Amino acid sequence: MTSASPGSPGSPGSPGPTALLPDLDLRPGSPPVLRADVAGDPAGWAAAHRDALRAVVAGHGSVLVRGLGLGDPDTTADVFRRLADGLMPDRESFAPRRTYADGVYSSSKWPPNQRMCMHHELSYALEFPRLMLFACLDAPDGGGATAVADAAAVLDALPGALTERFVREGWLLTRTYNDEIGATLTEAFGTADRTAVERYCRARAIEFAWQGDGSLHTRQRRAAVARHPVTGQRCWFNQIAFLNEWTMDPEVREYLVDVYGTDGLPFNTRYGNGDPIGEDVVRRINEVYEAHTLREPWRSGDLMLVDNIRTAHGREPFEGPREVLAALADPVRLTGSAQTTEARTA
Repeated sequence: MTSASPGSPGSPGSPGPTALLPDLDLRPGSPPVLRADVAGDPAGWAAAHRDALRAVVAGHGSVLVRGLGLGDPDTTADVFRRLADGLMPDRESFAPRRTYADGVYSSSKWPPNQRMCMHHELSYALEFPRLMLFACLDAPDGGGATAVADAAAVLDALPGALTERFVREGWLLTRTYNDEIGATLTEAFGTADRTAVERYCRARAIEFAWQGDGSLHTRQRRAAVARHPVTGQRCWFNQIAFLNEWTMDPEVREYLVDVYGTDGLPFNTRYGNGDPIGEDVVRRINEVYEAHTLREPWRSGDLMLVDNIRTAHGREPFEGPREVLAALADPVRLTGSAQTTEARTA
């Protein structure tokens, strides 16, 4: 963005990058909350305050903007595009999403009575969003917050022996794509053409094998820790606990293992050398996440920005209808080894 763009430092009449900081509500246990006065023009407000909002995210890891009055997908998509450097398609998704516009999706379909545990979006991919954008068009009757946790603090709080092994070996994601549960082949790769899927996998260091029943089994080894591209902070950056079998509801896990076997689960995680991860390890990771979790109930019309490298996010169980739109913004690519990786602008 040039210096003459709305919201840029030095633009006539625009707020400076830290102009919004005094207005932030920084309550313990909650992400930063900012109340906006949009005068009926949320897209214009977002454009004018773009740099200031991104400065808040750089300083705090996330911000919830209240008062934008977002109520429809078109306006929300406009706001997302004003705030992002660029939106990216959702590939390798673990659960289906509805597409509202290019780069604008529903939140991942996940049982409303089950917690979606802390994770970093697409941390198992070579290209992933640096910034996540969320908008609540319809708040649930209860629960359903998009909670966040500081990834550097989580890394520091985890037992050293646990993190040392993952830093040394990385982590392994195994997936089985079928048409019965989780994202289908077409939903995950944007195509069902085998040649195109194989080309995608080879280009992104994903091992693959077609099964006799036509399903696809994949394995991808990734680093468990990433260095933030701006601050250089080491962050616990993965989905080791979230996509592991022991995070599933016990009855769901029992059913899936009975039907598909432990090697045929729609997704599972292992140590980088292929060893299974114990239930105690997954429980410990989730306990540390919970100890560092910040949450604020959605209100209809809210907007949330999350630094996807510095900050993990999850979703609380909820009751009643809930419509939250999401965009994956500012793509970056991983570089480095399986021990510690760095994010670079894509």
